[in-house]
Amino acid sequence: MTLPFFVYGTLRPGEVNHGLFLRGRTRSEEPGRLADAVLYAGPGYPYAVEEPGGVVCGELVTALPEAYEELLAELDRLEEYAPGDPRSLYERVERKVVRAADGVAVRAWVYVAAPAVATRLRARGRAIEGGDWRART
Repeated sequence: MTLPFFVYGTLRPGEVNHGLFLRGRTRSEEPGRLADAVLYAGPGYPYAVEEPGGVVCGELVTALPEAYEELLAELDRLEEYAPGDPRSLYERVERKVVRAADGVAVRAWVYVAAPAVATRLRARGRAIEGGDWRART
């Protein structure tokens, strides 16, 4: 299934991994919001943890068709996501993301904290106020 990606941390424009992974491989990048998630600070990168009532800010990224499969595999590796592996830091899930420009909800891939990581963050993590990685202090 070909879906856009919702990025909220180091893959956002201007952040370190945007240039390494996305530059020149996207058709569009537009602001969006993921509902029912809270952003937590990680070791140099954030985690979105699914929690009712929260909002995470980021960009909805649509890959160029010819770059999609390779980009999907590279992002899975970057996010240390392997389906079914309990050691994964993230899980890639399909969620609705609201485009900021028009308020339309679209289905997108989102890397959220894997269950063990999410449990640890809820217990003793530091939430990022407002759900925006760029506004962190």
